[in-house]
Amino acid sequence: MAKSLSLPSLPFISPSSITTHLSHLPKISCSSISIQSQSAKHQLLTLISDQERGLKTQKNPQKLASIVKSIDDLASLGRNSVTTDDSLSATWRLLWTTEKEQLFIIEKAHLFGTQAGDVLQVIDVEKKSLNNVITFPPDGVFFVRSNIEVASSQRVNFRFTSAVLRGKNWEIPLPPFGQGWFDTVYLDDENRVVKDIRGDYLIVERAPYSWTE
Repeated sequence: MAKSLSLPSLPFISPSSITTHLSHLPKISCSSISIQSQSAKHQLLTLISDQERGLKTQKNPQKLASIVKSIDDLASLGRNSVTTDDSLSATWRLLWTTEKEQLFIIEKAHLFGTQAGDVLQVIDVEKKSLNNVITFPPDGVFFVRSNIEVASSQRVNFRFTSAVLRGKNWEIPLPPFGQGWFDTVYLDDENRVVKDIRGDYLIVERAPYSWTE
């Protein structure tokens, strides 16, 4: 005689219980990432707020380390973002940098009877142009022209093409020098954070005006 096979009873899991379980799992959304980015950016801007565009940081390795860590934290939140589209095009005003050449000019400008005003990066992605600009109010300016090419979602290659030192009624052309790349590791409507081929860092804000030659 055939014997019936008895199977152990299995608990019934209803769709509603699955939904309830999943509802308790942590959720990661674009809005939460945005909140984290804004918090990290605020922390970074606070760290550099008293650093005189980087002059004080040169003599404070601990401060520099804190700022670089904050930059790395912000970059990690935006590592999958695209920062080389049209939103990169703007007149950007320097807040802080580790670039020694710029800091030297900012610090020593008084020796030439002037002082450095706004330090700018003027980028036009469509026209493939970049101008690095140091102003000496009211009429002086030093700027370096470059051609640029978008290399990836965050990297731009550049090549210097010419440089000009200009006063009110005079202008001295200078030869071009150098090429390289920079990564915009963070970009929003207000600020931009950059790391370049030499390992230097740059933090800028959108200027309230557009600079032109």
